[in-house]
Amino acid sequence: MNFPNTLSILRIILSPVFILLFLSDSKLNIQLSFIVFTIAALTDWYDGWYARKYGFKTRWGQFLDPLADKILTSSAFLCFYILNKREPALFGTEEIIPVSILTVIIIARDIILTAARSWKEVKGYEFRTSMLSKTKTFIQMTYIFLVIGLFFVKSAFSGTENSINGFLYSEWNYYLLLLITALTVVSGVSYLNEVYVSRSSASAARTGANQNPIP
Repeated sequence: MNFPNTLSILRIILSPVFILLFLSDSKLNIQLSFIVFTIAALTDWYDGWYARKYGFKTRWGQFLDPLADKILTSSAFLCFYILNKREPALFGTEEIIPVSILTVIIIARDIILTAARSWKEVKGYEFRTSMLSKTKTFIQMTYIFLVIGLFFVKSAFSGTENSINGFLYSEWNYYLLLLITALTVVSGVSYLNEVYVSRSSASAARTGANQNPIP
């Protein structure tokens, strides 16, 4: 196993570690969870850079790397859901769609479609990551770092609870999550359309080849 794939495995291992620390009642553990998540996120950037620089692009890596990314981000959204179950006022009190449903949509879409796409790439299909998917991923990560960063600050610095809770327990927080869910759904539909077009093109190419055999 090469170095980039080892970092992907590390990212998967760090995901449950992050969950256990973040959901702890210990302020120190909450602070450590932010550090663990940051380290895990940095391995994503570094293994991609390393693989490109030294040519360590493998089919197994094509499958493992994006899946590890989604496991990491899904672990954060799972934590937000569990916290919301503990404290229903988190994300405000005016839910258009329950936080539980939003969480299921995000996690199910990201892991299932990413695993399916990665497996297709292992089998030889080529997919380009759309700008919409890149935007969705960037907004997801920015939001995650915002929320866990605020929990870090609240646990590390006394006197910040009121101002930070003013956002965490507000409708603004909920609407950001709702926006992310909408982007997740739209990018998922875009991916399914991409798969359909690819299959149609491949089918048309095979039909054309059969109708016009090379002499």
